[in-house]
Amino acid sequence: MDTQTFYSHGKLLITGEYLVLDGAKALAMPCRFGQHLKVTPSSNQSSRWISYTHQKEVWLDIEFDLLSITKQKTESKSDLETRLFQILYEAFQLNPEIFTQNYRFETHLEFPRDWGLGTSSTLIANIAKWANVNPYELLAKTFGGSGYDVACAESGSALIYQLQNQLPKVDLVEIPEVIKPHVYFVYLGQKQNSRSAILNYRKNKPLQLADYISKTNEITSEMLAVESLEHFQRLIESHESLLSEILQLEPVQKRLFPDFEGNIKSLGAWGGDFVMAVSKSNPKSYFESKGYRTILEYSDMAL
Repeated sequence: MDTQTFYSHGKLLITGEYLVLDGAKALAMPCRFGQHLKVTPSSNQSSRWISYTHQKEVWLDIEFDLLSITKQKTESKSDLETRLFQILYEAFQLNPEIFTQNYRFETHLEFPRDWGLGTSSTLIANIAKWANVNPYELLAKTFGGSGYDVACAESGSALIYQLQNQLPKVDLVEIPEVIKPHVYFVYLGQKQNSRSAILNYRKNKPLQLADYISKTNEITSEMLAVESLEHFQRLIESHESLLSEILQLEPVQKRLFPDFEGNIKSLGAWGGDFVMAVSKSNPKSYFESKGYRTILEYSDMAL
């Protein structure tokens, strides 16, 4: 069998953060940046896994016995190895037929690992494709989460993601053209742990979520129908206010950018990674003056 190659897109969660876990509609966006996986059958006595950064530098290089992983007898030397072996083991549980020989695995990221665009979700999606298993099942058995990121991995456009009876429902949508020239993505440099953020949300979420979910769904639907930048900005304010109330956290604009002329929205786990800035004029000089160097226009980030 020849070398197989797989590719998955990174992701950004525009609306419905946290609430998507409880059935809210979430607007999500696949990115231009993703991750490649190359798998080559090997006649060696062991398998090898090599992961490369976006700058083609090796950040993980390990040899292991695939058969030992399927029997859960492999000892891990780091958290990264533990997580990788767990993913491979769970993929084996879902489809044992693919694990009959050793392989050479190579992954290549197109974005810095600390950007939070989906190093893990693109890996899950790629391994699921190679192992011919359901990516949502593999995610549930490993990292957990809503699955919106796995939906983005395969999507060619923005989408509405919703869990209905714990099953994913995906509808492809179009982002209104009127807002695209005014949307920027700014990296805050504070890498967030999604699993920790989810655990914190589950521990502290209000008992009565129905109203919050209903309001979030309305905002998400309205965002896709806006005909003016001002309307979109008002919806961002409403969404940030809603999530601030649930999470008992100060919105990022009040906390870091109170003098910004426009609107700033957290994306995904609050507190780090990328934020979305919306303004009439190009805000790059503003963010650079605050010490933020990674500012991407909509067309640089979105598919």
